[in-house]
Amino acid sequence: MPTIALHPAHRDEWDTLENLMQFYMHDFSEWLPLKLAGHGLFSIHPKDDYWRNPATQPFLIRVDGELAGFVTVDNDTHIAGAEFNIGYFFIARRFRGQGVAQFVVSALLSRIPGQWQIFHIDANLPAQRFWARLIPELSGGEFTCQPREVDGYPCTFYALYAPFSVA
Repeated sequence: MPTIALHPAHRDEWDTLENLMQFYMHDFSEWLPLKLAGHGLFSIHPKDDYWRNPATQPFLIRVDGELAGFVTVDNDTHIAGAEFNIGYFFIARRFRGQGVAQFVVSALLSRIPGQWQIFHIDANLPAQRFWARLIPELSGGEFTCQPREVDGYPCTFYALYAPFSVA
């Protein structure tokens, strides 16, 4: 079993987060009509305001000491009563299927108590399968699920309260 670490990203690591956003966008281009700019990168606006927002909590993910991805928690919620949202979640492909994502979600929900919203774009079938399996498992079945659109894309929203006993 690999050693997985989740640590808060510091201001001097924002460039690392911005770099990882390119890989995140690359993955999402499979499900959304995202385009590469003429210079060969996805055109994303620098997220300084997002990183500086006191409600935004960015984390870097390491597996056996190696950078493996990132996740952010923010308060950009669409469900009444939700306090926390997983904003961005990226695991490099070579670390997928090893329990890294499940560890990260379990760690976040254990560290940050409150009402959570977690959602995915329905076209993202791997995310659909992941969340449909993990949410009931982690929450002991104590969650709600509802379809909604975000920016015109069908999504599935889960709402759950943490902490709970993580198996």
